[in-house]
Amino acid sequence: MPDSSPDVLPGTPYGEFLAEQEEIQRLKWLASEREGRDIGFEFALNEWAQNHRAEWRNMRNKHQKRSA
Repeated sequence: MPDSSPDVLPGTPYGEFLAEQEEIQRLKWLASEREGRDIGFEFALNEWAQNHRAEWRNMRNKHQKRSA
């Protein structure tokens, strides 16, 4: 869940942590729905880190550079 407090800015280490956590939770929900069971956070974290994180970071970095 993203923190909406004004202290958490996109691009800050904590802001990036929260954004990654939100993506992992999204993957967990989608995969759990597909599997018909709760796959668990640890499985979702490993799945996301191995298969999605690099592309997500590249896209996020490109978007942040355009916004700056």
